[in-house]
Amino acid sequence: MPQLVVDELLPLLKSIEHRGAKTIAWEAALHRLLQASQFASQTLARWPEMLEPIIAALPDTENFAEQRLVHYCQNVSSEDEFMSALRVWRNEQQVYLIWQEVLESPELPVRLTRISHVADLGITAAEDFAVAQLVKKYGSPALCPFSSQPQRLVVLGMGKLGAEELNLSSDIDLIFAYPTEGETKGERKVTHGEFFTRVGRKIIQYLDQRTVDGFVYRVDMRLRPNGQSGPLALNFRATETYYQDQGRDWERYALIKARPVTSVAVAEQALMPPLKAFVFRRYVDYQVLDALREMKQRIAAENRRLQRQANIKLGSGGIREVEFIVQALQLIQGGQSHGLQNPNIFAAMDTIRQEQLLPEGVCTELMHSYQALRRLEHLIQAQEDKQTQELPVDDEWRQRLAETLGYQDWTSCLDWVDNIRGAVSKHFDAFIAPPEEVMDVEHPWEPFWLEPQKADWQADFGAHADALRSAIEHLRADAEKYHLSDIALARLDRFMPLLLNELSRLQHPAEAMNRLIPVISGVLRRSAYLIMLVENPAAIRELVKLVMLSPWVADQLVDKAYLLDELTDPNELYRLPSRRVLADDLKQRLLRLPDDDLEQQMEQLRHFRHSRVLRAAACELTGNLPLMKISDYLTYTAEEVLQQVLWLAWEQMTEKYGIPTRVDGHLCDPDFVIMAYGKMGGLELSYESDLDLVFIHDGAPQGQTRGVKPVDNNVFFMRLGQRIIHLMTTQTPSGILYEVDMRLRPSGNSGMLVSSLTAFQAYQEKEAWTWEHQALVRARVLAGCPKLKERVEAVRANILRRPRDGVRLWEDVTAMRDKMRSNLGTPATRRAEEYNVKQDPGGIVDIEFLVQYLLLKHISEVPELVLWSDNMRLLETLADHGVLTQEQRTALSTAYLQWRQEVHRQALQNGGGKLISVAERAQFETTIATVTEHWERLVVAAKPT
Repeated sequence: MPQLVVDELLPLLKSIEHRGAKTIAWEAALHRLLQASQFASQTLARWPEMLEPIIAALPDTENFAEQRLVHYCQNVSSEDEFMSALRVWRNEQQVYLIWQEVLESPELPVRLTRISHVADLGITAAEDFAVAQLVKKYGSPALCPFSSQPQRLVVLGMGKLGAEELNLSSDIDLIFAYPTEGETKGERKVTHGEFFTRVGRKIIQYLDQRTVDGFVYRVDMRLRPNGQSGPLALNFRATETYYQDQGRDWERYALIKARPVTSVAVAEQALMPPLKAFVFRRYVDYQVLDALREMKQRIAAENRRLQRQANIKLGSGGIREVEFIVQALQLIQGGQSHGLQNPNIFAAMDTIRQEQLLPEGVCTELMHSYQALRRLEHLIQAQEDKQTQELPVDDEWRQRLAETLGYQDWTSCLDWVDNIRGAVSKHFDAFIAPPEEVMDVEHPWEPFWLEPQKADWQADFGAHADALRSAIEHLRADAEKYHLSDIALARLDRFMPLLLNELSRLQHPAEAMNRLIPVISGVLRRSAYLIMLVENPAAIRELVKLVMLSPWVADQLVDKAYLLDELTDPNELYRLPSRRVLADDLKQRLLRLPDDDLEQQMEQLRHFRHSRVLRAAACELTGNLPLMKISDYLTYTAEEVLQQVLWLAWEQMTEKYGIPTRVDGHLCDPDFVIMAYGKMGGLELSYESDLDLVFIHDGAPQGQTRGVKPVDNNVFFMRLGQRIIHLMTTQTPSGILYEVDMRLRPSGNSGMLVSSLTAFQAYQEKEAWTWEHQALVRARVLAGCPKLKERVEAVRANILRRPRDGVRLWEDVTAMRDKMRSNLGTPATRRAEEYNVKQDPGGIVDIEFLVQYLLLKHISEVPELVLWSDNMRLLETLADHGVLTQEQRTALSTAYLQWRQEVHRQALQNGGGKLISVAERAQFETTIATVTEHWERLVVAAKPT
């Protein structure tokens, strides 16, 4: 391809040289460009007329981007023309910037500024065009109190854009804000909130939407207040209030690099001062170092999980570690040093050097490494104009990259990269957290591992000696079978004496070892986990403890080695964070990934879910927290995951098909919710619970999406539902997220996957069976559009409160319960030796049906019952209003908790949900009798006449 393009462009190149182009060996320079970038080859092949202005501007023309933007956009009038012009301009600028990178001229800091400046111009042009279009429709916004001109949207550039050090091929992270509330002055008035939200959407469309000419920038709005669930644009006061009242530490880190791209003077006057006050404390903020150390540990854990050795940004010794050091000093000292408030890393490092916050040699080596890695990053991205920091795996591209960097072969190039990363890693570890000292044990356990036949097992392990020695020999055989590298074997040799030291403390060391063998075998090929355990001896202790307490935990660790990272901090392992901290953790994990990297997003979601569930299990197994707290936490974890899955699916679908429309013609935002039933709806999730879900939308029935590839709204929402299920249930190397059950949707498996609100309401009113209304008792909306959530909850409340025929209700409930006992329960002849804790008489489902029956029977007199979906609060409300006595409520609540505790216990012991011996059943005879008595008295004997 490159040679073909060179041959096609040579006549044009000769003509340009003849007309007086600058004295450069252009044919060789063109060869170097096309060798380095397939994107440049394809772009110049399609638009050869770009070659002359680019050559005229090389190696460095300050106003080239502005001049060419005017050239392309001067005669456009329609949106389609504007979007096409902007994309062609961007493609031309990208070739120009790549060529500068190949020529390595001008200096890197200038190149980064130019890349950022091109983005600034594109954003500003998009905002100008969007405002012009919307002012025609709605009139101008009110005057700005800070400028005496009509208000305009402030676009804050975040991350590398804000710091004017943007990547060659990168997302742009933006936040939208506007000065004050008010109304536009046109005939069709709208509020400022509506106007600037539409401006923001137009900007995203103009920049992000892919057309036949490509795209301008991938726009990422996840850093805005409240993330994807927050308004697209907020006024200055609301923005300031959010950060004052709800701002998290990670948002402080993000706002270090915030810079206004549009309406700069207004933003600098009124918006930036309170944001800077939020970021930079007036005192020396040493406490932030602890938070950064925790973040460093999370990064190291991510690198182990995701095996990022080839990632020059996120992997060990990568770009992020240099940025991390500078950012830490900015946060610690930024309130005292104005120079550290500069978002640009080069300016900040100059201040660090001048104020001697790091030694001169360290500053020099870090910035030398940073510049080398950033150029390497750009040349990787130049290949196909993709946002990636992964070293190439293709041999041809490796050779091309090596030659562009001045190396003869890939091996020597890789040695250079490894040396740079080693220098960064050394400084990073020294600055953030020096490695912990490895624990030495007094007993010489090495011979027990290295030469098990010669060790004196009897003296240390007594009756367990033979079994433990056999287990160790089994593990050694496994290690030999895998043909491990010398490094992996050395790590195993360091780990095993520490493990044996822990086993020597146990009453049943051989049993523990047999449970541990599959875990250890699972990480032999990912020996980074072995060295992690060696450097964190406390984690070995927790590993042994939890594996002995639960075979389920052992199985989790076998399948998901990345969970071993959760054992490194016992204080965190046995303490469940608040809902807010949980949400922040997941948000930060996803923010560290490119928004178009679906594979890594799916992996990260799975890592999050399974690691949080492991923590819950650790707390329950050790008795640190009661059942209700555990269930709440498991439920909240699933809710946060579902919310993020919804937004990921929404982004994918809208990028492909555009945004669906409402009946009023406005765009959906997103007018879609996920409703949960059963254990999820009732906040009673266990470790392996399925999620019973229903999807509801409120798009226009006859509408279409607005995008490059429009489809009917109904098709869009069906595919959105399918995408959500796919993201949840697809098997990846880290497992699945959750099993999803959609059978409770209207008409069950024969019904539409996604229902409109109108169809959902009509079905519940006219077609639903009594058992479906019973299911609705434990339903609640937990993800999606807040406004639609209110409307769905209103439909649920109206359905539950409708009058019912008492006889029909009793007959339907008892008939369904009998059918479930017959089909799902244990035959009566076998219940003495096998008892199903859910389905058999006196079990969990009897309590659930009892509560649902009483609610549907009495809700007209006790409307407060509609507020709750969990059985404990429903029982409490029934008692508070005299439907149950307090004694009945106490008895049923106690029995319900006992059964749920047994469900959790069985899950953690890999049980089957059954009591399988007379002795096991004997422990619950009182519970069974209590539930049976209340079922007979409150339901069976209460048949209306």
